Amino acid sequence: MTDVRKQRTIALISHGGAGKTSLAEAFLFLSGVTSRLGSVADGASCLDFEPEEIKRKSTISSSFHGFPWKGGRITFADTPGSENFLNDTRTVLGGVDSALVLVDAVDMVKVSTEKGWAYADHHRLPRIIVVNKMDKERADFFKTLESVNENFASPKPVPAALPIGSEDKFRGIVDLLKEKALLYDASGKASEGPVPADMAPLVTEWREKLVEAISETDDVLIEKYLEGNELSLDELSGALKAAVKSAKVAPVIPAASLKLMGLDFILDSVLDLLPSPVERGAVTGAAPDEPDLPVLREPDPSAPFSGLVIKTTVDPFAGQLTIFRIFSGALSPDGGFLNVTRGQKERFGQILSLEGKGQKAVDSAGPGDVVAVSKLKTTQTGDSLSDETQPVAFRTLPPMEPVVSYAVEAKSKGDEEKVFASINKMTLEDVTLRLTRNNQTKEMILSGMGQVHLDATLEKIKRKYNVEVVLKSPKVAYKETIKGKTKVQGKYKKQTGGKGQYGDAVIEIEPLPRGEGFIFEDKIVGGVIPRQYIPAVEKGIVEAMAGGVVSGNPVVDCKVALVFGSYHDVDSSEMAFKIAGSMAFKKGFLECKPTILEPIMLLTVTVPDEFMGDVMGDISSRRGKLLGTESHGKKQIINAHVPQMELLTYSPVLTSMTGGRGSFSLEFAHYDEAPAQVRDKVIADYKPMEEKE
Repeated sequence: MTDVRKQRTIALISHGGAGKTSLAEAFLFLSGVTSRLGSVADGASCLDFEPEEIKRKSTISSSFHGFPWKGGRITFADTPGSENFLNDTRTVLGGVDSALVLVDAVDMVKVSTEKGWAYADHHRLPRIIVVNKMDKERADFFKTLESVNENFASPKPVPAALPIGSEDKFRGIVDLLKEKALLYDASGKASEGPVPADMAPLVTEWREKLVEAISETDDVLIEKYLEGNELSLDELSGALKAAVKSAKVAPVIPAASLKLMGLDFILDSVLDLLPSPVERGAVTGAAPDEPDLPVLREPDPSAPFSGLVIKTTVDPFAGQLTIFRIFSGALSPDGGFLNVTRGQKERFGQILSLEGKGQKAVDSAGPGDVVAVSKLKTTQTGDSLSDETQPVAFRTLPPMEPVVSYAVEAKSKGDEEKVFASINKMTLEDVTLRLTRNNQTKEMILSGMGQVHLDATLEKIKRKYNVEVVLKSPKVAYKETIKGKTKVQGKYKKQTGGKGQYGDAVIEIEPLPRGEGFIFEDKIVGGVIPRQYIPAVEKGIVEAMAGGVVSGNPVVDCKVALVFGSYHDVDSSEMAFKIAGSMAFKKGFLECKPTILEPIMLLTVTVPDEFMGDVMGDISSRRGKLLGTESHGKKQIINAHVPQMELLTYSPVLTSMTGGRGSFSLEFAHYDEAPAQVRDKVIADYKPMEEKE
């Protein structure tokens, strides 16, 4: 167990392609943990090791590793940057103390980086910003810094170092506080020297900006600064540490991870500026039975154990692996704890330290450590763990809501059970996957965060469980109803030589207000239909409604009154009256101006101001009815009612329209009458199936 004061637990966040994994691999190489520089491009990464990640050259699932650095230990989480997998990033940020935010020196700040920054804001994480890929063509540190300042307001981004050269002439950095240059050779080894003469005015200008930013965070220093007094290096260093750890300032550092340039300065800054668990302070939870009663857990190995599950993986051979961050207390092998979220005791054997695609058994683990145990029975991602005698529950963000849905079925007959069992296992490790059943359309619906998310999931299922799944556009759950009234007779009479069948029912049908469902009224007088047969008439009507009349969809919002009929002393039966009721309803339904109802969704779209007009126009083109808008900072929240069928492919359209800066959520609102062209198509699509039967 590392001294808690020397532990740093950080997350690497950015958009996909900014170089998080390459930077993490370089850290491992530079610290001596690995003997060669792992590469995502050639599939030799020890962090992006899943076949789906190697294929896409992109992180899909957070991986964890730790390494020693100058007397301390840094544990990091390499998180996904793709929009499809950002929930993983968001969850993992609840188990770290700070973050390295990477920005591509060519592509600058992108949407996923903005969202990662917002998640870090939620957890109030101190941050260091790394402007990576300074050695690439068109790399521009100062233009990237403009992009950073436009998108990130707090903590305030302030350069702590400047690049020496750029593109193929990038050869080092200048430490602005110490006013020293770090020049790198071809192997990435640094040598310290004076500031290049041609950079002296620039360094003076930017050091002054750094000093001013640091001073503004300290009342004593700002007074000295405004009085024109010189601030010592020790004063500035101490104030910078305090400002970073309190999330007031985010130092900006240029680097080229593949050439190991600037990485030693970054790691030194992680140890010097980012907080240990002790400096981060007590973690606040709540009493399980009193959610409004705060409970503090100090990052002390002697305190009661507490932790938070930040990830779950499931392997068909090794079983379930539960990854959690320890906030307080200590664990040793062959122990146990309480899953506070589920109220269940859990036992475990080995404690595993995570090393990318591998794990190593350890003798103990304490505050700041991210470790794993296997084969827990009930524990899932987001669960709170604690000492059984002193339980504490930690608040977590709910999983992000899925944005795309498909009907799923087995590619091969006979694999249905295997398919749904494997999907259920995948939902344990990926809480944004949802598998539900549409009782009306009889389809199993798989929902996720995007097309790439679902494609990668199906690839994993095929690889892990040897079963193939087919995705299809889901059917829309339409309903049938009526707009008119009628009175109609249904008579069922059958003679087969022996006892016959006779049932005669006269019913009145009329519409009900939307959402009222179905009402059956018994108006029989004088015993024209015996009491024992009336429930059979209702049952026949209900069964006819369930199967639909014109489109195969259920009938809703109508009232049926049984007003007259006749019976036969010998041939009448419950079955005969059930058939008579069904016949009467189907015949009468066609006389009552039948129509189709379609599901209407409440669509909530969040977009930057500049895209508001385009998004609202698109919503209107989808037959949407705008309900209103509200401002939220630089973004607009648009609410609208839109038919479900118009939203089946909305996710990629919104992404394209807003450059990925828009997000949306859906929930069912109500049913409404479909326009003639939709009604006619739904009915027409049903006829061939009906005729085939």
